[in-house]
Amino acid sequence: MTKEEDNILRYDQMVEGALRGVVKQAVEEVREDGLPGDHHFYITFMTDFPGVDIPDYLRDRYPGEMTIVLQYQFYDLKIDDDKLCVTLSFNNVPERLIVPLASISIFADPSVNFALQFQPLGEDDGDFDPDGLSFDDDDDNGDGGGDDEGTKTGEVVSLDNFRKK
Repeated sequence: MTKEEDNILRYDQMVEGALRGVVKQAVEEVREDGLPGDHHFYITFMTDFPGVDIPDYLRDRYPGEMTIVLQYQFYDLKIDDDKLCVTLSFNNVPERLIVPLASISIFADPSVNFALQFQPLGEDDGDFDPDGLSFDDDDDNGDGGGDDEGTKTGEVVSLDNFRKK
């Protein structure tokens, strides 16, 4: 990281971490008490993400992304700060899946119309480019004039624009 990157508060990472904490807590509660009522989880994850451990035939069948359903038949559910582990049956063959939380792209509980969609994270989350962010009052020469080439920079929008009147 450059010195400039060290001085940036990474709100994107903070929010992603907090939302992944919701996934962790929901799975922990299900692990301890089972699924209440009609609750069930759809968990979509990147199959090529480092640390994902699934059988080769599933990786071949679902290149890039796979969705699992935790509803009726799942076993040995475990979760920690980094990964979710579960045994599911595929064609009546039990398979152990290890899914890093950082590989999850969607977590949903359709029974209560709840879903979270995550930004993909790299191994070290080095994909963030602070130079790609610009704001009307923040530019390289410090004059507050924005981008001289006419490209659109950041814009502040009032939430009142989206409220029903």
